[in-house]
Amino acid sequence: MKHASSQLAFRCSAAVLAAMLLASCSRPEQALPTSADASASTLAANAEVAASLNLADPLSFADAKRGFLAAPTGQVRNEAGDVIWDYDAFAFLQGKVPDTVNPSLWRQALLNNQIGLFQVSERIWQLRGFDLANITLIEGDTGWIVVDTATARETAAAAMAFARQHLGDKPVSAVIFTHSHADHFGGALGVISAEEAATRQLPIVAPAGFMDEATSENVLMGTAMGRRAMYMYGSRLSRDARGLVDNGLGKAVAFGRMGILTPTITVTGANQEWVIDGLRFVFHGVNGSEAPSEFVFYLPELKAFCGAELMSHTLHNLYTLRGAKVRDALGWAGYLDAALTQSAEAEVLFNQHHWPVWGHARIAEFITMQRDSYRYIHDQSVRLMNAGLNAGEIAEQLQMPPGLEHYLNARGYYGTVRHNARAVYQYYLGWFDAHPSNLDPLPPVATGRRYVELAGGAEQLLQKAQTAYDSGDYRWAAEILKHAVYADSGDTAARELLARSFEQLGYRAEAASWRNVYLSGALELRVGAPEQGISRAMLIDVLKHAPIERFLDAMAASLNGPDAVDVELTINLVFSDLGESHVLTLENAVLHHRRAPPDPQADATLTLTKDFFLRMVTGSAGATDLLLSEDTDIEGSRIDLARFFRLLDKAPGAFPIVTR
Repeated sequence: MKHASSQLAFRCSAAVLAAMLLASCSRPEQALPTSADASASTLAANAEVAASLNLADPLSFADAKRGFLAAPTGQVRNEAGDVIWDYDAFAFLQGKVPDTVNPSLWRQALLNNQIGLFQVSERIWQLRGFDLANITLIEGDTGWIVVDTATARETAAAAMAFARQHLGDKPVSAVIFTHSHADHFGGALGVISAEEAATRQLPIVAPAGFMDEATSENVLMGTAMGRRAMYMYGSRLSRDARGLVDNGLGKAVAFGRMGILTPTITVTGANQEWVIDGLRFVFHGVNGSEAPSEFVFYLPELKAFCGAELMSHTLHNLYTLRGAKVRDALGWAGYLDAALTQSAEAEVLFNQHHWPVWGHARIAEFITMQRDSYRYIHDQSVRLMNAGLNAGEIAEQLQMPPGLEHYLNARGYYGTVRHNARAVYQYYLGWFDAHPSNLDPLPPVATGRRYVELAGGAEQLLQKAQTAYDSGDYRWAAEILKHAVYADSGDTAARELLARSFEQLGYRAEAASWRNVYLSGALELRVGAPEQGISRAMLIDVLKHAPIERFLDAMAASLNGPDAVDVELTINLVFSDLGESHVLTLENAVLHHRRAPPDPQADATLTLTKDFFLRMVTGSAGATDLLLSEDTDIEGSRIDLARFFRLLDKAPGAFPIVTR
């Protein structure tokens, strides 16, 4: 018997870390309207940055261009004709530094805009600028050993076609995933199909825990992270000097279809050796550093060391602004210290973002400065914590020593000293700073209304904010105006002045992530939140590999607890194609699930295929599909099943951030 139970309210959060990265991939909706020029204060601040650093940095520019063979032009489109990637979107990055961009960030944006096919050394090439991360090609005895596969099938396929055009039509002989972030595995099916990989028994190498992390990380919080990532990666911003200029690690993330390949070789520790297509690889696990599942490796015959994303030409994130679990600064520094020994004989260091480093001395310097940056932030944050400072005070006080501060390859273009210091505090002490007034503070709207009242009304508060803005004190202007907008989101004057304050903070931000957050906030104040969240449909090829339990955890987390009070239900979910069943029990406003045979006393039983289930959780199937599909069957109480689904909230992936 087939029946539509209800309009399914449940829609699973993204099943991979990259799902929230995909928020960054959506094409810009519009340019910042009526954006302001850089103020005199911003011009002075940016001039001070330019004067304090050697931004000419000819060696980095030479390295970024070294080995250049050819550059692509035009666009990559999907089957529907949508633009997935535009090689020319950042063509405006040339000439003198615009007034609206921090000079140090402009340098990084120029370096990241060196796109194309590059020869790294004998038998090693990289494709850069085809997506956020690099694709590295290593020539084995029989074909290409592909290291990381970009984010999207479309960009990965375009990159491989471009490489074959210039290097010859060799088959893929192995695929190596350095870590579990989707900009490094999502394009796998554009490199080689799962069927061909299986038929040819291709080596697929990945670190321990890769599949679990790649297919399940952020299942619970994917929607919130995705929305926040739209800020961090500037997805709605125009590509110009007043909008998106860079993302620190690279230009942007491709908005296309994602997939994955199941590993056949798993790296579980340090000094693990495999011969892959005639080349000896020495792998070293670095799980829990930049990613929960990650490794680096050395090629002894080629004297080449791959640092994956353990190291890059920027200070990385101990806490990422899109939201994620805090990373271990001390452990990260320890892995970098070990890498000094592991790479001691290397003549070239290549990573999966940015450009390589050549020469023993320069490789050692590069790793040392990365190591010492994380260790300094860790140790000094802990010292100040033990001296009684809170996270904000530490972030304000902590400054890198001159040697580290002026080393451009560890500057804060992606992570920053300020928010990494806060991350160390959070890692050890959590959100509470022990001040009693911060134990149970008022929520934002209530706080905003009281601040407005305290200031003598909205007009008085706005005048004080204008004074702060006119003096170049944009941080204080933003703090004041935040409360005014929370108190009255319809106050257009407060919204506009807050937007202008955010713009000036963005124009002077050295970190691409900070710039994007500020400018995205300004955009939202002027045009509102996006009309819709992120489609999960392009994730189907990844979600197929996630166990059902991951989705049921997310389903439990979408239960509307207040509405579920006094409701007791038992629902069987039977997956006809998997030969497994799960019993869902609702009691005490909590949804439990366990893999077990169907409960004969259940209120309803829904039999379906995993494919149909994935269509439901990605939002591409609803009540009508449930009614008509040959993949479903419903027994028991239709009313109870409908009642159950009505208790599951659909997460609003387009919720506002700077207003309430």
